[in-house]
Amino acid sequence: MEREPTPIPPGSEGEHPEPGVVVIFGASGDLTRRKLLPALYALRLEDRLPAAFTVVGVARRPLGDDEFRRQMREGVARHGRTGPPEPAEWEAFAEGLFYHALDFQDAPAYAALAAQLAELDRARGTRGNYLYYLATPPSAYPVIVRALAQAGLAREATGDGKAGYRRIVIEKPFGHDLASARALNRIVGEAFAESQVYRIDHYLGKETVQNILVLRFANAIFEPLWNRGQVDHVQITVAEAIGVEERGAYYEEAGALRDMVQNHLLQLLCLVAMEPPVTFGADHVRDEKTKVLRAVHPIALDEVDRVAVRGQYERGTVDGQPVPGYREEPGVAAGSTTETYAAVRLEVSNWRWAGVPFYLRSGKRLPSRVTEITLQFRRPPHLLFGSASVLLPNALVLRIQPDEGIALRFGAKLPVQDFRIRPVTMDFRYRHSFGISTPEAYERLLLDAMRGDATLFAREDWVEAAWEVLAPIQRAWAEGPPPKFPDYAAGTWGPREADELLAREGRRWRRL
Repeated sequence: MEREPTPIPPGSEGEHPEPGVVVIFGASGDLTRRKLLPALYALRLEDRLPAAFTVVGVARRPLGDDEFRRQMREGVARHGRTGPPEPAEWEAFAEGLFYHALDFQDAPAYAALAAQLAELDRARGTRGNYLYYLATPPSAYPVIVRALAQAGLAREATGDGKAGYRRIVIEKPFGHDLASARALNRIVGEAFAESQVYRIDHYLGKETVQNILVLRFANAIFEPLWNRGQVDHVQITVAEAIGVEERGAYYEEAGALRDMVQNHLLQLLCLVAMEPPVTFGADHVRDEKTKVLRAVHPIALDEVDRVAVRGQYERGTVDGQPVPGYREEPGVAAGSTTETYAAVRLEVSNWRWAGVPFYLRSGKRLPSRVTEITLQFRRPPHLLFGSASVLLPNALVLRIQPDEGIALRFGAKLPVQDFRIRPVTMDFRYRHSFGISTPEAYERLLLDAMRGDATLFAREDWVEAAWEVLAPIQRAWAEGPPPKFPDYAAGTWGPREADELLAREGRRWRRL
């Protein structure tokens, strides 16, 4: 007899969040206009928000409610996946948009914010439920967190005794190394319980990333192949065709290792390598992800040059257009040694993955924008068809962007008299199969935070473990001699040493 279908987990289709207020710190910035408000408006159009839904934008600029609404409408029209807002729909949505001017450093001024939130509770029935979103520079995180606690806005109960949630969403980067991440965790932990904290990584909101768990644990055909006995190696690539654009000053402090590898790529590695969780509950999923990082083989300082590569782009051509080198970008030092490319070889030393290398790479000014995960399988143990055997090993490719989908490469016989084998691909694409536009990552993550589902958010122990994995690389690069930058032309796939990282073991990067 077949078992009953598994119940849909919490935070799934059809479950509306409670009425509440989303308080966006840094509301005059790009993230709010380009991502957060378009995501919230899309949720409104799909009837995912409660009737009493409210947004309070907080920033230093002296904007009024009307000007804030006008700017947000422009942002939704320009950046939203739903297109320009319909007047009636926008008016209904904009009734819940408010603005509060505040100097983040002025702790006593948070009392006025608390008063406005209390008034909105009475006027709009938001029940004292507040979701704080820190869309600010990281330097403001400790300041805002402490001021919220001092103003009594972190406690999960209102003055009249009625229950109200208080949650905080913190954007990356969460620290810049292990010590700073621990310090920030301590500051946040003094104001909020861990259950109130949502450390966001927008990659985890992408449909294909979420589908990794479904592919593995809802399909019996894949899980038996997902181990060291069948998989030769795993490649995780996050490639960007753009440069640093207007973010040169920020990137000088970050670099590819901190900006991409520590969060996005290690999150993807964990989803690929984790064991099946006991349930799909947030803590069970995050337990297994953290176990993966704890199992990563430690990198010795004298091994860094063998397992890690960094690079920096110089002038070149992308999409047929000449582009400047990194050192020519606004806000970048003329002799900068910040890496715009990083590749790392890691091993997960546990029963499932021992001996299987995971190759991670990310870079700017590469030939195209693409994010994908490739599991390359072992070759057949015996070449039964001689020289006609499969030229390329089997591979399972998870495409995360820009064209989300899953592809399986295997060998097939050509329709000719003799045995000739050619690689072919079975290709699944979300857009073609479901005929709907893929939701933006921030839509899923904002909705989950409002629902109280932390499954797709990083926990404090995961963040510290991720920095711990990369700490030897950070130290070696900081203490070693200056690199010979720039070392790859814009529009190419990175420095020569990145190819050698795989070539030493008889492998090569997948052609994208």
